[in-house]
Amino acid sequence: MKKVIIESPGGYEKLLIREFPDLMPKDDDVVVEVAYSGINYADILVRWGVYESAKRFVGWPITPGFEYSGTIKKLGSRVTKFKVGDQVFGITLFGGYASQVCVNQELVFPIPKSFSLAEAAGFPAVYLSAYHGLLQNVVVRPGSWVLVHSAAGGVGTALLQLCRIKGFNAVAVVGSSHKVETAKKFGALEVIDKSREDLWNKARNIKPQGYDVILDANGISTLQDSYNHLAPCGKLIVYGFHSMLPKQGGKLQYHKLIWDYLRTPKFSPMAMTTENKSVVAFNVSFLFDKQFFVVEAMADAVNWIKEGKLLAPQVRVYPFNEVARAHQDMESGQTVGKLVLVHD
Repeated sequence: MKKVIIESPGGYEKLLIREFPDLMPKDDDVVVEVAYSGINYADILVRWGVYESAKRFVGWPITPGFEYSGTIKKLGSRVTKFKVGDQVFGITLFGGYASQVCVNQELVFPIPKSFSLAEAAGFPAVYLSAYHGLLQNVVVRPGSWVLVHSAAGGVGTALLQLCRIKGFNAVAVVGSSHKVETAKKFGALEVIDKSREDLWNKARNIKPQGYDVILDANGISTLQDSYNHLAPCGKLIVYGFHSMLPKQGGKLQYHKLIWDYLRTPKFSPMAMTTENKSVVAFNVSFLFDKQFFVVEAMADAVNWIKEGKLLAPQVRVYPFNEVARAHQDMESGQTVGKLVLVHD
């Protein structure tokens, strides 16, 4: 088998492809021959050495990757849900940039008939992030107004679809004009193109009373304004800090990271009580020992996909040996939907 190995933090040159022995499953595990590996922005943070769960659970060397699709090759002795040859997709706590993964059968799922293998590989991580952030962290009622930052990306398009399914009014924020139609396709009622118009003036014009939920993975560039534009009883859901990190160049700019960390808003519990607003934060990589979250989310996903309510993500495919180019494109901020690696 082949997999990407990162031996120490750094730029694109740290993404090394190496040969390893084939995997053998434990009792409750399956070995999947991987067709496609999904790419997420978290993988870049892993490469830089600043992703906390990677440091806590794995260390160096590490193989990044949280999601995959492929065909089951081997079964553990207690596996009852699958047979050899089944086409599946699923999640893994790192290790996804590999031609084989070995995972617990509870974290593997049959590929929906309407999804291709490539689309399936780009679905689980972003969908679980969106589902957990919007539906497992807070109570949101039909008719609520939800502002979604980075709405044309993987998590963003998943959030827009969940809003449409649940009857929420979704307002999408995108950073480039070529992303507007993508946000509309996946369910946005209104789209704010911050490359051409003032984000917060437009947001106030759309919903002067403020938003019931705002989902923000930007960090310092929007975090305080997002909180300020919540309606009474509003919830700010934080799941990333992308604007604190470089968008290109491949290497982490530590001086910028430290400066932005010092400027990151500190939300006071007393102030939030008085203002009747809340801040909720999460990272799905810390949920792998709580499988009930995953099972619940994927059960809903399967039903919604069958009903035609949940669409496959838009994917862009890169050869496995061009993983560095895929990381570079993701850092550019110009990509739409999901990026995936295809294995020979």
